[in-house]
Amino acid sequence: MTPSRDTRAFWGFEDLALFLSAILPSWLVGMLLVRFGRTLAPSAFSNNAVRALAFQSAIYALLVGALYLVIVSRYRRPFWQSMGWVAPERGKWWCIFGGPALAIGLSILGVVLHTPAIPTPVESLISGRGSLLLVALFAVVLGPVFEELLFRGFLQPLLQRALGAWPAILLAATGFALLHGQEYQWYWQQLLVVGLAGVAFGYARYKSGSTAAAALLHGGYNLTFFVGYLIQTR
Repeated sequence: MTPSRDTRAFWGFEDLALFLSAILPSWLVGMLLVRFGRTLAPSAFSNNAVRALAFQSAIYALLVGALYLVIVSRYRRPFWQSMGWVAPERGKWWCIFGGPALAIGLSILGVVLHTPAIPTPVESLISGRGSLLLVALFAVVLGPVFEELLFRGFLQPLLQRALGAWPAILLAATGFALLHGQEYQWYWQQLLVVGLAGVAFGYARYKSGSTAAAALLHGGYNLTFFVGYLIQTR
């Protein structure tokens, strides 16, 4: 495969180790921030969606902050450009409209695999209009941005430099699937579907040279499932 622009990582596995070392502190700080929020605004933080999404957003933001420090303080490079957050050189329309097609295709695969019916993360968090908007914001915008920065902006280029394009795409997609494993009770069918979605996001990143393109595809994918959930529950 030939990428559309140079997306080689200038960071190394030492930087990956530094990033991994930030996960536990970020988790602890996220817990403290949620507790502080419950003290400061108990009525708002009595909502399960607010607590869960505030916690997850805090962790993601702290981890992106850790990446920022690695790139800017260690290498004196522009963060967003280094992470591939640029306009795609090609495949823009596929990334815009490919999300729904990918969601439909993988939904059909899920049916073929007899995927167990389990409550989705969306169902467990939505309890009213306010929580609906919060979940939509996180699922369609914040989650894809944070996750694509971490997996396709930082991890995949590093693995690609060491192993090549397809191993990097597959390994990053595996990490992406494992991140979501607990949400889907570790059913292999769910992990396979999420992993294949991760492969599509990684391929979009590789071919377009843009992490933003992967995030756009990811957001459209999540939006399709979110709209499907709303239609089913009307």
